[in-house]
Amino acid sequence: MPVVSATGIARSFGTHRVLDGVSMSVHRGERVGIVGANGSGKSTLGKILAAVDVPDSGEVHRRRDARVLYLEQSPQLPAATSARDVALSGLVEWCRARSRYDELSRQISAIAETSTSLGEMIRAQGDAAEELERCGGWDLVHRAEAILGHVGIDDPDREAVRMSGGEQRRIALARLLIARPDLAILDEPTNHLDVATVGWLERYLREDFVGAIVLITHDRYLLDRVATRTVEVANGSVFSYDGGYETYLQARAERDAHEQRTERNRQNFLRSELEWLRRQPVARTGKSRSRIQRIENAVAQTVREDTAVAHIGVAEERSGKTILELHSVGIDVGGRCLVEGLDIHLTQGERIGVIGANGCGKTTLLRCLTGAIRPSRGEVVRGAHTRVAYLDQTRSALDDGATVYENVIGDLASVRIGDRDRTPRSYLESFLFEDAAQRSLVGSLSGGERARVALAAMLAAPANVMVLDEPTNDLDIATLAALEAFLLEFGGVSIVVTHDRFFLDRVATSILAFEEPARVERYHGTCSQYLEEKRRPPAPVATPVSKTAVARKVRAAEPKLSHREERELAALPDRIEVAERSIVEIEAALADPALYVERGAEVAEMVEALDALKLDLEELMRRWEELETKRESSRRL
Repeated sequence: MPVVSATGIARSFGTHRVLDGVSMSVHRGERVGIVGANGSGKSTLGKILAAVDVPDSGEVHRRRDARVLYLEQSPQLPAATSARDVALSGLVEWCRARSRYDELSRQISAIAETSTSLGEMIRAQGDAAEELERCGGWDLVHRAEAILGHVGIDDPDREAVRMSGGEQRRIALARLLIARPDLAILDEPTNHLDVATVGWLERYLREDFVGAIVLITHDRYLLDRVATRTVEVANGSVFSYDGGYETYLQARAERDAHEQRTERNRQNFLRSELEWLRRQPVARTGKSRSRIQRIENAVAQTVREDTAVAHIGVAEERSGKTILELHSVGIDVGGRCLVEGLDIHLTQGERIGVIGANGCGKTTLLRCLTGAIRPSRGEVVRGAHTRVAYLDQTRSALDDGATVYENVIGDLASVRIGDRDRTPRSYLESFLFEDAAQRSLVGSLSGGERARVALAAMLAAPANVMVLDEPTNDLDIATLAALEAFLLEFGGVSIVVTHDRFFLDRVATSILAFEEPARVERYHGTCSQYLEEKRRPPAPVATPVSKTAVARKVRAAEPKLSHREERELAALPDRIEVAERSIVEIEAALADPALYVERGAEVAEMVEALDALKLDLEELMRRWEELETKRESSRRL
């Protein structure tokens, strides 16, 4: 029997019907990823499965003994309660037993030893202690503190409601994980987590969590590595695919290709049948009623609408010789040193991913780069032609009391994209805001819609430096892919703070990592490569040996390069460049949502080619390092 099943679920908001006769079930131990465009009904479906929302029609059945818990995007936490107690509050029976035990302990300490009721109370306290042990014992307190630490809550005694919104959401996530329900429905669980914590959550859900999981998330690595089934919500319906995100993309491409063939066949049938009707004499129409009925049925068939995709662009400002430089920059906030001695020289085309623990200073560094604050030490140099576009993670530039049009367009007569001027309404339509939506108040929009408004407002002015603070929060996967494609084609400099490892791996050319307090290091390569390097154990310290012994060892182990190896080494940089360029081209193609509609059958082959190219590149880099080390060693002899 499923943990939860929904049959014929329908749900509307005003005139907008987000779910239309949807049926879905989640079985014991299953991991289901839910994907779909912003506003498609993903969160609504999750809330209905969790009994947080009620459908307009249809039925939801839950196994009688099943515990279903829902992680909402904006949790409400009890006041005057520590983070530890909030995290433990999901253990209802344990909390009841502990409360009884604590109350009896208080009463016993207040009663004189000669009291006749003392014995009864001590026996009752023993019963409460046994019940507490049955529910998990005192070890659960240590487990709660450990999980709170993993999600970045280092002081479990602090009052939860006095913490930031991001910290409160992490406490709510810890509460759900500690409770270990039969079904956990997680709505955007990676928001407000740093890259390392997202990696921990992925491993925990995959290896330690025993219940069923429903993941509503845009984190494609999390989907691919945790989900055993992917459900797409689109146009009021759900489509289920076995496997994670990669399998879903391949199956979706095949489905789209099949639907296109079916639609072409339907259109051909209609054309031929209509032509036949036109040729028939009026007197014979009575004899052709069955054929006319088939035509009418074909006309009445509905075609699934493709998900609209945002088209993101900007008028690029011409860059000068100097774009953005940091010279020995130090940043102090509230007496705490966040950055010390940071030197960066950014050149055209670079894309920097910024990662680090929550609260380490990533946003503060971005504000320093944009000129919003001055460094405490050192110098930030911006070129005379440098124009910075900044997207802050709170979308604070938006006016909730103004319309989408007023927030983005203001008094602009047109918006320049590339080398072409767009009308304001056409520009907003490229971000999926049609006429009615352009008149909507921003305060009434969903998180994903607000994110698109903020992006549209940021890109309405020319720029050659993009500074993006958590741009992936609340965006659906299609819009994320459009943003990735834009950044890959953007000729200026991009600096991105995000916890989305997939986004960083696709976009960033190097990583700026906050490691130890105030120490920021730059690593060339992808986010995954950086994380893998940090996971490796440190190399053992070698026993000191004499220079003579080292020289003997080098002569024995590192002979000079042969003529063939010299030729191979000389050719390797070009081969590496060709492989890197091919990888970038395929990744850019895969980031284009149009590929999955127009050439869906090619996706699987392209993914295989991309994986093969990455393996080839790793081997080429390994061989280059081997030969280069050998050559340098022979030179030192």
